[in-house]
Amino acid sequence: MSTQFRPQPRPGVMEIDAYVPGKSHAPQGVAKVHKLSANENPLGPSPHAVEAARAVAANLQLYPDGAATRLREALAARHGLNVANIMIFNGSDEALALLARAYVGEGEEGIYSAHGFLAYPIYIRAVGATPVAAKETDERSDVDSILAAVTDRTRIVYLTNPNNPTGTYLPFEEIRRLHAGLPKNVLLVIDAAYAEFVRRNDYEAGVELVAGNENVVMTRTFSKAYGLGGARIGWIYAPSHIIDALERIRDPFNVNAVAIAAGVAALDDRDHVERSVSHNEHWLRWTSEELEKLGLRVTPSVTNFILIHFPQDERYSAAAADAYLAARGYLLRRVSAYGFPNALRMSIGTEEANRGVVAALAEFLKA
Repeated sequence: MSTQFRPQPRPGVMEIDAYVPGKSHAPQGVAKVHKLSANENPLGPSPHAVEAARAVAANLQLYPDGAATRLREALAARHGLNVANIMIFNGSDEALALLARAYVGEGEEGIYSAHGFLAYPIYIRAVGATPVAAKETDERSDVDSILAAVTDRTRIVYLTNPNNPTGTYLPFEEIRRLHAGLPKNVLLVIDAAYAEFVRRNDYEAGVELVAGNENVVMTRTFSKAYGLGGARIGWIYAPSHIIDALERIRDPFNVNAVAIAAGVAALDDRDHVERSVSHNEHWLRWTSEELEKLGLRVTPSVTNFILIHFPQDERYSAAAADAYLAARGYLLRRVSAYGFPNALRMSIGTEEANRGVVAALAEFLKA
């Protein structure tokens, strides 16, 4: 049937490449699967968060608090923030998308780092704007490249810090330099999804910059260190005028009651987060060093994942390694769409998973 007799997406929608998450299924016949493709917490969620979620599940006939008041108050107390400047979302992805809807229009531009989160250009294109990728240097976001990409049509800059999939970060002074170089009408969005894992004195998630300016937003998530990826909880810290704008366009009851309860309980369980971060710190170092002993290059990471680079030889390429690992139950992330056709991103997993990947890659490289 001719397409003229059915609804048509507005111009530009069908040019968007749909986001493809990391795979979660191994080839048929694989007995045990280690999913290391989505940067999930290998220790799982806090038992207190699970208990809180189960308690709320008994009353699912009730609508949640549309303002997620308890969770906002818990976040404010945990981080020393003004509760009025916190807003909760159905994952930080919802916040990132709504910021584009609120502040970017057709014919305008949004900037992101060349190897940054693939959802950024999707959100920019979805509002009829043009995504602009700023070149990176040594697999790190480059402030000068971002500033050079700014035009009079630029309305938003997305910056993941630390970055995904590279695992690298920019010191806070570089973030300050970036902000100082942006026009006042350009919104700087600092996506700090992996902030809990960073143990560097020159890193700051963005709270201070938000507090002192009108054009900065910090986004955070419960999906990583808190192990609540399935609950879909994200939040932002932002100036009051931005909170006001987003309140007008967000969906009502955008965060469900189970997620709110789990988030509050997870925040209260500091020991679980500390165990998660300590586990990651140890195995991030161990896995990186062991893979480098095999002759593979690993991008230095401050997150809960590593980017592993493979030889140009087709026999030992990332595609060949991915197939070899998957057949043995180790699921890593292909990152060709991020500009790394010959690399795999590996989430730091359990001790068994980490040791298993290293052993399997040792066999693969000898084969």
